[in-house]
Amino acid sequence: EVAAKQSALEFLTGYVVEKSLAVDNIFVFVVVFSFFGIPLKYQHRILFFGILGALIFRLIFISLGSILLQYQFIVIVFGIFLILTGIKILFAPEKPINPENNPIIRLFKRYFKVTPAIEGQKFFIRKEGILFATPLFVALLFIEVSDIIFAVDSVPAIFAITKEPLIVFTSNVFAILGLRAMYFMLAGVVDRFKYLKYGLGLVLVFVGLKMAWLNEAFGGKFPISWSLIIILSIISSSIIFSLIKSKSKIS
Repeated sequence: EVAAKQSALEFLTGYVVEKSLAVDNIFVFVVVFSFFGIPLKYQHRILFFGILGALIFRLIFISLGSILLQYQFIVIVFGIFLILTGIKILFAPEKPINPENNPIIRLFKRYFKVTPAIEGQKFFIRKEGILFATPLFVALLFIEVSDIIFAVDSVPAIFAITKEPLIVFTSNVFAILGLRAMYFMLAGVVDRFKYLKYGLGLVLVFVGLKMAWLNEAFGGKFPISWSLIIILSIISSSIIFSLIKSKSKIS
């Protein structure tokens, strides 16, 4: 029973961490769909395949992580990486996302022709015997690349919560599967969560400290209930502060 409660707490904490970090994906979705002029009726299709791809890549990263993080020095390295990433989020100036400047997108366009206009819901079309990618596929490609980058942060972060690969993967699955619904719910108000990034930065610093120091300082495992309380407090505070500030600006 104690083990079951511990696993449930680890899953819940991992889910909160993953769901919080997944909010960054929402901002990317909004920018990408706006940049490529993707109509609402085709956004569902892109997100479906984007989330499917995200699940596959997360499974690969989690499998690698479960092997690599058996070595304590790698745990410390990942912990320091998360701390530095969190500090960067807290203090680095925001840069606008421009899909055209993404090296993967530029490399893709060097070798594949892309249609100037959207061709219905198709990702590829053939014209006069030549295969063309459509803006829908380019948008999907950018979303997949972005998720891989986010996974570099989020997968080590959840391994700071639990070393059980099944809990790591299921919490990732539940967090990712809700992304489509979250996007369509928040797409119109993402600009009101301006200070959420600071909460995410603090969460990464905290889980990085767990990996690099706190777990060992507490005899091998920082209390999971404390982790859940700290993470929920950070995220909820940043959301509340964002809403208060945005409301004061409107009024």
